[in-house]
Order: sequence, then structure tokens, then C-alpha cells
Amino acid sequence: MRFDRPHFQRRGFSGGNRSRPIKTVPKAALMASIAQSKIASQREPVVSNEPIITHVFADFALDRQLQENIRAKSYVTPTPIQDQVIPAILAGRDVIGTAKTGTGKTAAFLIPLIQKVTLDRAQRVLVVAPTRELAYQIHKELRDFARGLSIRSALLIGGTGEWRQKEDLYRDPHFVIATPGRLKDFIETRAIRLSGFRNVVLDEADRMVDIGFINDIKYFISLIPKERQSLFFSATISGGAGEILTDFVRNPVKVSVNTQDSKATIMQDVIPVPGNTTKLAMLHEMLKKKEFDKVLVFGRTKHGVQRLSDELEKRGVRAGAIHGNKRQNQRQYVLNQFARSEIQILLATDVASRGLDIPNVSHVINWDLPETMDDYTHRIGRTGRANKQGIALTFID
Repeated sequence: MRFDRPHFQRRGFSGGNRSRPIKTVPKAALMASIAQSKIASQREPVVSNEPIITHVFADFALDRQLQENIRAKSYVTPTPIQDQVIPAILAGRDVIGTAKTGTGKTAAFLIPLIQKVTLDRAQRVLVVAPTRELAYQIHKELRDFARGLSIRSALLIGGTGEWRQKEDLYRDPHFVIATPGRLKDFIETRAIRLSGFRNVVLDEADRMVDIGFINDIKYFISLIPKERQSLFFSATISGGAGEILTDFVRNPVKVSVNTQDSKATIMQDVIPVPGNTTKLAMLHEMLKKKEFDKVLVFGRTKHGVQRLSDELEKRGVRAGAIHGNKRQNQRQYVLNQFARSEIQILLATDVASRGLDIPNVSHVINWDLPETMDDYTHRIGRTGRANKQGIALTFID
């Protein structure tokens, strides 16, 4: 089974193969975690030692058009990871960046790599990301930052036709952004050779390890020239993610910006379902409230998520769903609708719990319990981003 298809396609979830028990995080553990977060939120606020920003974007030695593109996105002051990583990459150093999504790491590696390509058109950059959605998002950011610079790119992801992606590869792109499954397919069919890539980014490396890509990543590294610039980004560096580093980076600059618990900006609570009503009725009543203006609802299975979306639409709720039974272009269309607030509710399996930076999500609702506490953390991390307050609610039957 090829896993550039996100791991919600594993069997054993509700709505899939019922012959095996459905695993979810124990309710007691989840309740204890939420209770602890509520107690912490009632304490006096803790003053954290936030990193000191030492640059503005205008300080960096970048091409004039690239600077204009940065200003067009209203970027003035870099985030902490951008402040530290951009100078290191511009200086040609390998980097290990420990950072969660929502910290600005995509721009942190794209901006200096675009600059590198503008100075030397022979440079080729490979970016590997765990999911189609994250790869698509990186590619979109690349096109924004590279506007007017005649930089060619290819996006290699599953769920879309191979012929167009091969056409993009034939044009010898400066940037290739890929998920591991599709990249491996193209390597095996000789549609791409990694020997020409001397700049490599592994993004969300811990996530790629989690969903079974560690051997593929090691294989990719073995095909890349030893003389290269290697950039490694991960929320955590332990276990399999740490194994990859041995052969990947040389004398790296290490940057960590996880200075604040991401849950600190998220109010968490549980919603018990009494016997005289249903979860659906309770959810519908909640969504009628004005403050529930941009809501991400997580379900366990693709079939369950689609059924819930259909039922909410029947009740007049502007809703859309993303899951494994939809083609990539359909999923991206729904994501764009949600990002532009054309729909109020996005329902998703765990495909959306990692790597997506959707602005201004007011609430995350766990319709079904996640499999693990780690999955729970990644789900609720879609709200309370960029130091804004968010709310995470979990239904308990």
C-alpha cells in the first residue's frame, strides 16, 4: 500500500473494516488532559522568554523582485524561525529546525532558496512533505514568492494525473515539491533523477516517520549528491526522525522556536451528550451561534465525515468535507472555500490535522475521538494559531 495517501485510509477505522476493534484514545486520558489544560488556563499568565527578532525582511540581501513579492504578502517583520533560519540558509549552512506548523517555517526555507536560484539558475531544489495538502500549500507559497522571477516548479502528489506532473518535470524545474509515494513512483519509472538536486528540504519529518516513510526517506537521501545543502524541519526530533539526521545534515545550524506550549492559546472542553438528545442535534445548535464562524470538525472515517457533512447541508449549514474518497482537486477546492470563508464548517478526517495553515479557525470540534493523544494535539492545533485564541471541543458519548 502506497502511503502518500494520508493515513486515514488505514483499515480498522469506523466505517471501514469492522472486523477489528476501533482504536481511540482512552476517554479517561483525554478528560485528564483537558482538565489539566483548564486548570493551567486559570492560573496567572506565565511570562515566556520569546526569541528576540533581530531583522526585518528588508535587511536580508535578496533580489529586488523577491523583496517586492515579500512586501506584497504584507511581510515586514520575520517570525522567530524566519529570523534565524533565513540568514543561515543564505550563508549556505545546513539547518535543523524544530518548529510546529503555524510558525512560518515554509517561508523560512523558501525565501532563501528562491534567492539561491536567482543567483545560480543551475541550482535545483527538492522539497519533500508528508501529505498532498502540505505539498500543495508549499507550492502555492513558492509561486507567490517567486512571481516575476521565471522560476519553474513541479508539484508531484498522488490523487492527480501523472502526465501533467511528468510534463512539468520535462521542463527541468528549479523546484520540485513532492510527497514520498509519488516521488518514489517517479524515481522507479525514471521520470526523475535525484542526482541533480543539491538543495533538499525535509518538511514535517516526524510526520513522515509516523506514517511509515522512514525507509523511503533514507532511500531518497542515498540518491542525492553528498555535496548539498540539507534543511530538516520537524516538530520533534526523536526515534526515527533522529535516525534520518545521521546521513542527512553536516555541521548544521540548530534552530528551535518551540518556546511556548501551543495549547496555551486554546481553551479545551468536553461536550457530554445526554440521553434525551443526539450528537447531531447538539452540534447543529452549537453551529447556529454567532461565535462559531469558522469551524473544523474532525471525524474518524471518510464515510462518517461525508454523511455528517451531507446531513448538516440538509439542515442549511454551509459545510464541506475532505477525505480519501475525494480526488485531490475536489479536496483542494473545499479547502479553498473554507479558507475564503465561503463555507462555515469544514469536516475532515485526520488528513487535515497536520501541516495545514488555515487562518482564523475559531473552533475545532472532535466529533469522534482521535486514536491517540498525539492525534488529539495535532487536531486542536488547527485553532489558536499565531497567538490568537481558539476553542477545542470534544464530544463524549
